[in-house]
Amino acid sequence: MNNLIIASTVWLLPIIAMFGVGQSAAQQIDNVAQLPELSFSIRQGNVYNQFLRQDKVAAHTVLTSGTKPRLVVAFPAGNSGVGLWFKAQDGAMLWQDIEHVRPLHGKTPDGDALYGISARLVANTATLSVEQAVLGNVRILRNYMHSTRLPHSIVNETAVTGDSVTWYRDRLDGQAGYRLTVKVVQGYISGGGDNNPIVFHATNHLPLQLQIEALTGDKPLTPITIDQLFNDKYAAGPTKTQQILAFLSYQQKLLAGSWRFATYFGRDTLMTVRLLMPVLKPAVIEAALGSVIERLNPQGEVAHEEDLAEFAMMRHLSAGHDIGTGALYDYKMIDDDYMLAPITAHYLLDKHTTHDMAKQFLRRQTRDGTRYGVRLVENFNFVLASAKAYANKPKVGNLLRLRAKHSTGQWRDSGEGLGFGKIPYDVNAVLVPAALRAIAQLLDSGLLAEYIDNSTHLMMAQPFADVWRTHAPQHFRVTLPVAQAKKRLAEYATNIGVDAKAALASLMQPSIGFNALALDAQGSPIAVMHSDDGFGLLFSDPDDSALLQAAQSIIRPFPAGLLTPVGMVVANPVYTSNALQQVFSNNHYHGTVIWSWQQALFAAGLKRQLKRDDISASTRGLLLLAQTKLWQAISAAQEFNNAELWSWSFADGDYHIEPFGQQKGDKTESNAAQLWSTVYLAIERPKSVSIRAGNKVQQK
Repeated sequence: MNNLIIASTVWLLPIIAMFGVGQSAAQQIDNVAQLPELSFSIRQGNVYNQFLRQDKVAAHTVLTSGTKPRLVVAFPAGNSGVGLWFKAQDGAMLWQDIEHVRPLHGKTPDGDALYGISARLVANTATLSVEQAVLGNVRILRNYMHSTRLPHSIVNETAVTGDSVTWYRDRLDGQAGYRLTVKVVQGYISGGGDNNPIVFHATNHLPLQLQIEALTGDKPLTPITIDQLFNDKYAAGPTKTQQILAFLSYQQKLLAGSWRFATYFGRDTLMTVRLLMPVLKPAVIEAALGSVIERLNPQGEVAHEEDLAEFAMMRHLSAGHDIGTGALYDYKMIDDDYMLAPITAHYLLDKHTTHDMAKQFLRRQTRDGTRYGVRLVENFNFVLASAKAYANKPKVGNLLRLRAKHSTGQWRDSGEGLGFGKIPYDVNAVLVPAALRAIAQLLDSGLLAEYIDNSTHLMMAQPFADVWRTHAPQHFRVTLPVAQAKKRLAEYATNIGVDAKAALASLMQPSIGFNALALDAQGSPIAVMHSDDGFGLLFSDPDDSALLQAAQSIIRPFPAGLLTPVGMVVANPVYTSNALQQVFSNNHYHGTVIWSWQQALFAAGLKRQLKRDDISASTRGLLLLAQTKLWQAISAAQEFNNAELWSWSFADGDYHIEPFGQQKGDKTESNAAQLWSTVYLAIERPKSVSIRAGNKVQQK
């Protein structure tokens, strides 16, 4: 390992030695002269985000203000990044907007390419004292953010030369790695020797000005541009949402989000494609579906996440293997396995393609030469095999559980996201029957004929689907007498400090019913209300009773239901134990917080259900009311709709939006740009629905 560290010093020392006082490292790197394809910014609370993409350079710069300042530059290339964590300050500092962001190309003395950015930063503070520089894979940066610990193998070299500091190192395999240079343009530097912290100082009461250069040696991705993404429906633009989607879109894959998830996530890709399908060009849809098919394991399971570049090397080494650079895939999630069939069927069968286009898609080949149709049938066989036990004997013990030794397995992938449950509602009540039904539809279409034989057990898909659709949801139903519900609601509202009057008034029926978030290991319901009914609205055709229940969860205001004036919370523990209420707060990642894509999922599902002609007039009326209330809440938080999630506070009799990750006690933070939060490009607000601005409703 020491040899690798020495190697990193060797190629940078000749460059560093050339830098005199006041000289910028940018002079040693060719500037890219063209105007960037993408250049935009997002400020949310005390976090400023700057995005830039031009040719082989793509970078997201994140500046966190406040008492714990931070600088991160994340690159889609290799899911890599560089970051500086600064020591806590007595008073809050403020980063101003980033200026003069430019793409950079460079090479090491060995000829290895480097790509990155330069930018001018201005900080309204007297000093910034560096606590830690972190260079490498974004997974390393994420882990440091939560634990403030680094792997022993990650060791930077540091060079202080007059008005500049450079942190640098090669990758663990000796290839070109990561580099961050900070030059003080206005102010001065102290420390850096004998383990003294490096401190940037402002002078003469002027703001501290810094010039940064951030570079990665990981291989760039091939961008999909805005004009390559959208069909004729979105010829105009670009809007901020279009720019975000473009920044996250590459020929190799779609990125789940930036900055923390700038890589492939199977579930995120599938749900985004499903919801954006009306506005995407077929080539983009097929590339996204192909990225999922490419990563199926031999059993046909969908890969959840990939470990790339240096993080993959670290995993290889920790397992006692060679330092191999090949990507490693995570298959512990169970929900994405049952999304591939219905979403592929939606593309191939529901007027998005012709029959010939569908056949051509199935004949495409993975990198190892296997046709997509063959790989999809492997997934379908996995679905049938896993669904067989419950289809033959529909009892709780045969429902699908999280994998052994794992506390997560679907989109609520924090440890407490399912209330420590083991049998998730969305997988069992919605996704499994939807997958089985989709397989049956594809089989009936004849598209799979050349990939199966007559003896295949895929013929059982529809009978299996009927059993799952009829019986599985029943295990999750929770019913409470209204008097008991009101008592719990009043206590809960007092505990969290919100007004309960409207919520209490909305409980008028003799009993309150909802679907449990999950079942525990013994099969008992975990009585947490949730937003996952949206999956049922999008992927199935619920009966009137189920539709009314889903609508009531939106019509009833929080904490009786899910809806606040600033969005739909993804979990509401009002009717569960005090202990579980503690892990479903508005500080928890999957607690009483608002996820943008879950609102979009629910909105798309309501729109789909309202197209049906087999529901009663009264049910349709409640669905329309739910649609109106949901879209008013979506509009109230419009500036956050592209973000991963946000939270709320309650003061002066009203709810207020709070950026997640910036309140005391928040368990992590939110990405400013999230892939599946861009789906509003295809999910339009009904013309009959008014727009809510702040606490007032304005008619458009």
